[in-house]
Amino acid sequence: MGYVRGVNATSSDATAQVPAPGRIVLLTTSHRVAPGLLSWPAWQVLRTADQVLCADGAHPQLPYLREAGIGVDEASPDAQELVAVCAGGRTVVVVATGEGEPRLTDGLARLAGSGRIQMPDLELLPASYDLPGARLLDLVQVMDRIRVECPWSSQQTHKGLAKYGIEEAYELVEAIEEGDRDELREELGDVLLQVVFHARIAEEDAEAPFSIDDVAGGIVTKLIHRHPHVFGDETATTPEEVKEHWLRTKAEEKRRTSVTEGIPLGQPGLALAAKLASRVRTAGLEVELPRGEGVGYELLAIAAHAEAEGVDPEAALRAAARAYRDAIRVTETG
Repeated sequence: MGYVRGVNATSSDATAQVPAPGRIVLLTTSHRVAPGLLSWPAWQVLRTADQVLCADGAHPQLPYLREAGIGVDEASPDAQELVAVCAGGRTVVVVATGEGEPRLTDGLARLAGSGRIQMPDLELLPASYDLPGARLLDLVQVMDRIRVECPWSSQQTHKGLAKYGIEEAYELVEAIEEGDRDELREELGDVLLQVVFHARIAEEDAEAPFSIDDVAGGIVTKLIHRHPHVFGDETATTPEEVKEHWLRTKAEEKRRTSVTEGIPLGQPGLALAAKLASRVRTAGLEVELPRGEGVGYELLAIAAHAEAEGVDPEAALRAAARAYRDAIRVTETG
């Protein structure tokens, strides 16, 4: 229990003589927003308040508030003491700690429910808000700590994690095909973890380090460059025109010497065949399919034909395989 200006905090009957209820403002901030970047209503109430309290002397906002000329008392009154502080119509701002002051708010709720005293006006004022994507900052911080403190994670390498990237990508595709929204959200998180994990490992490279900010900055630059109809002066009114912009700007960036350059050979066979056929068709090349005996050549021809018809042969085969799986299950239970 501490001393709060204007009230003896140990007085048990202080609330019995409150002539006017006053006002309590609980000011909350986001730790994901730089300290001091508060909303205008927050600065207004801070400047006009009769008293500003904060229980945490190390609160990141305190240096900025004091620099702005706002006096802050480091005190943590309980609910009854705080009501007493507001006597005479005073406005008291409580700068909330990370937990949001549950002890204080619960106590105020109990007092209000008792009906024994006249309560001050209670107001919750968010002083800063998370921007979209703000929780990504949490993910980066958690990954930093895991990389340092976890015996398994601290030993991982790009090569060691490669198989998990493949597994998570397949599980994401499966969630999409299943149409399970909860599973989709979880699998997107698992894929995102792989990105953040690899970026964290990359920071430690002695010769060519890069960070998650470099990764994000690179894709931002790429997206802006490949969408001149959004960020530039060009226009596109159809998906086909958008694709044309994308392919043209991509070709300018890559300056490939062959249409096959950049195609990963480790991807599934049907997807690989379709990608090769797509590159050939997009480049306007006339390349005959190789003739040979065996299922492989037949599958290659089917994949090239599917791609020409706008069908993803890998997805089509997966859909057929799922139907086959369902038929097997029906047979087993029948």
